[in-house]
Amino acid sequence: MLVKETGALRRTVVRSTAVLVGTALAAVTGFAAGPAVNAAPVTAPALRWTPCADPDHPGADCATLDVPVDWAHPDGPTLGLAVARRKATGPDARVGSMVFGPGGPGDSGVDRVVGGVSRFSPEVRRRFDIVSFDPRGVGGSSPVTCSGDLLARRPSADMASQADFDATLAYNERLRADCRARTGPVFDHLDTAQTVQDLDALRAALGEARLTFHGSSYGTLLGAQYAETYPRRVRAMVLESVMDHSVSRTRDFLRDEAAGAQDSFGEFEKWCADDAACALHGRDVRTVWRGLLSRAERGALENPGRPGTPVSPSELVNRIAFKRFYVVTYAELAADIVTMEASTPLPASPVPTPPLPPATPVFCADWQLPVRDYREYASLVGTVHRTAPDLPHLLPIQMAAACLGAPTANPQRRLSVHGAPTILLSNAVHDPATGYPWAVSVARQLGRGGVLLTYEGQGHGSVTRGPCMEHTVDGYLTDLTVPARGTRCPAGPA
Repeated sequence: MLVKETGALRRTVVRSTAVLVGTALAAVTGFAAGPAVNAAPVTAPALRWTPCADPDHPGADCATLDVPVDWAHPDGPTLGLAVARRKATGPDARVGSMVFGPGGPGDSGVDRVVGGVSRFSPEVRRRFDIVSFDPRGVGGSSPVTCSGDLLARRPSADMASQADFDATLAYNERLRADCRARTGPVFDHLDTAQTVQDLDALRAALGEARLTFHGSSYGTLLGAQYAETYPRRVRAMVLESVMDHSVSRTRDFLRDEAAGAQDSFGEFEKWCADDAACALHGRDVRTVWRGLLSRAERGALENPGRPGTPVSPSELVNRIAFKRFYVVTYAELAADIVTMEASTPLPASPVPTPPLPPATPVFCADWQLPVRDYREYASLVGTVHRTAPDLPHLLPIQMAAACLGAPTANPQRRLSVHGAPTILLSNAVHDPATGYPWAVSVARQLGRGGVLLTYEGQGHGSVTRGPCMEHTVDGYLTDLTVPARGTRCPAGPA
């Protein structure tokens, strides 16, 4: 399905003046300076679209957009960004193209579009061509490639000594060198500041004077930094489930992530207490869950998706539970818990180290999360476990371990957006991955330039959670109608 496999797509080469980032602000505040906003205009030929090579999902078009590997050297080597679109279903009412910024990091925007655009409302699909892309380092856009054998030897994030900490640092260095050699020069240019320039090149190639953008989760970081860099090239921008890139301390980042996850576990627990549809209704959910965690930590809990094989504690927490909090499929989670509880214990065995997301280098390029030594690392783990006692082994602490020693090209800083139209932020009160306080913080950083639309329910992603949310976002995107500050929409059923 990937664009590069079709063999029939022509590339559009885009060049742009690089945006240089100053260092004076960093010296004063400790944050990196924001990018300049007086970059030269970008012009580009139109993309050459052909039908995507996916017979199971017809109707999408694919193209390839060539961009510099390093925007600081726009005349140097290029890479091909995989791009996909679905045309507006109501061409007579078409407003233009809307670019979707995928999350993750590591989500494929091409897959999102080719597989269908049901995440958007019928009105948005009627009025806009929905366009997305695979960010650099992902999917069809020069994906990060590493040795499978080396990845399989990743040390556990459950360190027990300074020797384990030192071994993790040494392993991370070896892995980065291996991935760089296999991926090529783009490996050192995966940060969101580079992707901002890719996004502007895509806007120009689509023939849009101003960008209409919907970013979700990690895609909100891309949207916010685009608005900072090119404020007057924004038509409308929705940031859904908002990342707060101003969280500068490692402990604060991990505590925030753990708090959102634990809050969502509490919402699941409350639902089970209140709704007879929960397979655990009338029981102590926390006690049952901790029994499963104990079995998983011994390697004795069977994976419900792979009979006969153990599920690791990390998989139990991050894949079986946490992902269900994203889409609020509480009934399915409760049923899985009951099934696992009733399963025959496996013979105790070593717990395998779970794989990390393939786009971990993208995260490391955007988030500077320093840890001095094992003593500090153990303290951070303790903070996570105290904040989320029902969800140990959360992915953020594993990501922090995976980023030890990595350079950070685009470190955290406060937003500074001037001259953009009003940006619409959207967040659920009970979001497991991007907690509601992050959205409040980013709205404050935007000041009068941002409005937060609050969904009073659960889940990661909220723009189509009921008619109130859907109609408000539709009106903003199509007619540029900004909701009143403080607008809140009621929760739908879990």
